[in-house]
Amino acid sequence: MSQPEGETKKPGAEVDERLSALLSNASAIRAVAAAVEGTLGPKGLNCMLVDRFGDVTITNDGCAILDKIDVTHPAARMLINTAKAQDRQVGDGTTTATILADALVREGVNQVAKGVPVTKVIEGMRAGLERAIEAMRLRSRAIRDFDDPLLARAAVIAGRGEHDIAQLAVGACRLVGRAALAEPEFRLREWVVANEGAHNEVFPGIVIEKERMNRQMPRLVRRARVLVIDDALEPEEVEQEALATESGFARYLELKAQFAEAVKRVLALGVNVVVVERSVSDEAEEALTEAGAMVLRRVSARDLARIADHTGARPVKRTGLGRPAQELERCLGRAKVVAEDERQGHVRFEGGKGRHVATMLVGAATAEIKEERLRIAEDAASAAQQALLGGVLPGGGAAEVAASLQVQQLRDSMAGMAAYGADCVVEALKRPLAQIVSNAGFNPLEKMGNVMAEMAAGGGDALAINCDSGEVADMLTLGVVDPTAVKVHALQAAGEVAEAILRISTIIRKRDPERRSA
Repeated sequence: MSQPEGETKKPGAEVDERLSALLSNASAIRAVAAAVEGTLGPKGLNCMLVDRFGDVTITNDGCAILDKIDVTHPAARMLINTAKAQDRQVGDGTTTATILADALVREGVNQVAKGVPVTKVIEGMRAGLERAIEAMRLRSRAIRDFDDPLLARAAVIAGRGEHDIAQLAVGACRLVGRAALAEPEFRLREWVVANEGAHNEVFPGIVIEKERMNRQMPRLVRRARVLVIDDALEPEEVEQEALATESGFARYLELKAQFAEAVKRVLALGVNVVVVERSVSDEAEEALTEAGAMVLRRVSARDLARIADHTGARPVKRTGLGRPAQELERCLGRAKVVAEDERQGHVRFEGGKGRHVATMLVGAATAEIKEERLRIAEDAASAAQQALLGGVLPGGGAAEVAASLQVQQLRDSMAGMAAYGADCVVEALKRPLAQIVSNAGFNPLEKMGNVMAEMAAGGGDALAINCDSGEVADMLTLGVVDPTAVKVHALQAAGEVAEAILRISTIIRKRDPERRSA
């Protein structure tokens, strides 16, 4: 990307280079969007992903597809990272965000190619997106309570028509409660578990994919007193070299005796469930087994935190077991029931005194189906949570088309070249409906014209296409709704990535940092 000293680029060359960079990035964005756009809507098809070992994943979940596809272009990676952020934030809408971003970039590049300055395109885009988001928020329908039918419908739509999973999601919301769902860090989707051969179920507690340490330990513990150890349950180690000395061996015996006393102290407190992050010594296992305690070992840090959170336990190190009994007592958690399901290979903690949570247990026939059922349940759970907290909008592309009419009014009042940026937003907002209609086998231009004509004639702001009949229909009447937060965040994410792409004027390969400069 360098040029001979003393030479300058001609203005036309700079324009060509900038447009070349835009076209390259737009092509990469288009390739990513093409991978997921066929999955959108009730008639969307699946995508088969094959890795280098021949393992196959079949899904129509946009986030799962984007997470697994192999891309090298930096613009493509930028879009995928934005879509993943959408999934982390609101749990759904990754496909819509990708399609909107692709449309914004394509329309923006077209305007730049016609001679509109990039800064003016971005200025108009920002104004158009703000108007669209404002229009969506004003039209949002609030969810009254857990029995509101719109809540169940939002879960059904996000759950790809799986009514049994949607019922689990609504039931989980009911058990958790609105206050817990509104906590900024709480994600209902994180409490979804899928198992082969399991029955669909929602229960107040958590599931840990572990089994008790040995078969002599109890399978069921009621009124559990839970000790969580984020360490190993064994004596402190002595260096191998030190064991060869008399003082070192004496230290080893002393540590073993202290550890045995610590285990006795724990049992004296009535601890009957012990959860350990690492290994458990033979001596500790024997003592706990004889006392009738259940032990789970090699529990992941994530699961350890979940158990502590639900039971109200305060994790301790092995050195902390030497604390006075009164201090150790304050570290114990409580649960009504801790039980192992041998058939499913997991342990349940129910009725903890800490955070009130609910687990959605989803059944599946095979391992392949289990993964897809898990993704569906996570989407349904996210949609139910977001709908309950932020309301819903008509789905099927209706909300975006209604917003596009508002942006068109703004565009008509704008002066200057920024209006061309607003045009980009108007066209992008039509893309979700057009893609849904195309996936259903209808002509998107014809159906888009029908919808916009009826909206303009006062038919309402919830109109889209019934993908079974091809007729214009009210999405609220059909029960096709999406969480408002998903729609708004998708627009915001698409706008951010489109602006970032359009601002790139040159693509330069960086020097390898390991290569020394001359």
